[in-house]
Amino acid sequence: MIKLRNYIALVYALFISLALAVLSLFINVFSERLFSEYIRENIENESMEIVDTLSEQYDLGTAQFNLDAVAIIGNHYLHRGFLISLVDVDGGSLWDIYEAHIEQCHFIIDNISNRMLNEHRLDGSFQNNQFTITLPNAEVGKVNIETFYPYFYTETEAAFLRNLNGYFLTIGIVFVLISLAVSVFLAATIVRPIVRAKEAARKIAGGDFLTQIPEKHFTRELHELAQSVNELAQELANGEQWQKRLTSDVAHELRTPLSSLQCIIHAMIDGFMKPDEASLKSCSEEIDRLHKLIEDLNMLSVLERDNLILNKTNFDLSELLTNTIQQFLPLINEKELTITSNIAKAPVYADFDRLKQVFINILSNAVKYTDSGGITIIAAKGPRNWRVSIADTGIGISETDLPHIFKRFYRSDKSRNRGTGGAGIGLAISAAIITAHGGNISVERANGKSGSVFHVDL
Repeated sequence: MIKLRNYIALVYALFISLALAVLSLFINVFSERLFSEYIRENIENESMEIVDTLSEQYDLGTAQFNLDAVAIIGNHYLHRGFLISLVDVDGGSLWDIYEAHIEQCHFIIDNISNRMLNEHRLDGSFQNNQFTITLPNAEVGKVNIETFYPYFYTETEAAFLRNLNGYFLTIGIVFVLISLAVSVFLAATIVRPIVRAKEAARKIAGGDFLTQIPEKHFTRELHELAQSVNELAQELANGEQWQKRLTSDVAHELRTPLSSLQCIIHAMIDGFMKPDEASLKSCSEEIDRLHKLIEDLNMLSVLERDNLILNKTNFDLSELLTNTIQQFLPLINEKELTITSNIAKAPVYADFDRLKQVFINILSNAVKYTDSGGITIIAAKGPRNWRVSIADTGIGISETDLPHIFKRFYRSDKSRNRGTGGAGIGLAISAAIITAHGGNISVERANGKSGSVFHVDL
């Protein structure tokens, strides 16, 4: 299996190399086409230059060409690939390069043909073009110029084109090498944080939840990957801590009633206590406490598995709240607390009994942890549909405890004094019920005073 770094480097290198190859191909094709157009125009210009030069060799006084000068011009252009012959107006030969240099003409023809056909892969052949030499008074002769058609390169031009292609090839190789180096660098830059994340995940899988990796990266995805790994490690660390605490909490919650039962039963066996109604009632209370704890755990298990079946009906939330408040009035009056309510009519479609359980849990905690002052209940339009806010002036919840208050078995009272609370499952159950309804439950510290404010959004 190929390594990610090598794969990314290979992909980068192939992509850049392909781009460079296509670019080089286009440059090569267009540069050769432009060069060929230049050569073609140059051949045409030289042909016209030959005609003009030969016309200058005509003597109007004698009405003859200076054939010695014509021979010099013909020999000069022979080496440039132009085979010249001069004829008079009647077609009679005045000077012919073949008659003057037959062997050299064949050498030039073979050399140019081989260069263009074999080296440059250009289909063509030597063709003759005839031009008329006209002076102001009359036509004085004709020039036959034989060249390789459609165009040809001289040795100098062919060498220039070879050097140009060589430069392109060299530049392409240099750019490919640079692209390889850049690809390896980019691949290493991208893969490095991924490798760190892999190693961190391996450590986390081994139980090292304190593992953290740098989160600052130049791409958002790598930053989010590192952040996710760190958050995963933190959540697993918290989960392990909560798992250990859960074991301890369950043991503690079970130990207390069992120890009480054990003490009463041993006292009866040893004769220190009679099995009368009071002692048996005490045993029954402890058994009821165990039964309630088991029922709460079972309910929480059902809620957290998303298997809760809600028996929804249409009812007015204000009636539910009023009914719930009535249940707590005796205890509120006993503690000499005040209760204020501002409850609007709020028609909802929900499970009446489950929601009542939620508000009983919240009100129970509010009354339990409030020794003076009072409780305020408000039901009004909220961010979703309806919001119920229950505020108290009790001891409040610390900033440290706020994020965990809805977790099972969590209690801010670490001593777990039964005079101030139960097993710490009630709020976890409440949160699960509200979530099952598609709502939200939250808590905050009271603004500018002691106490807490619970918000239930439905």
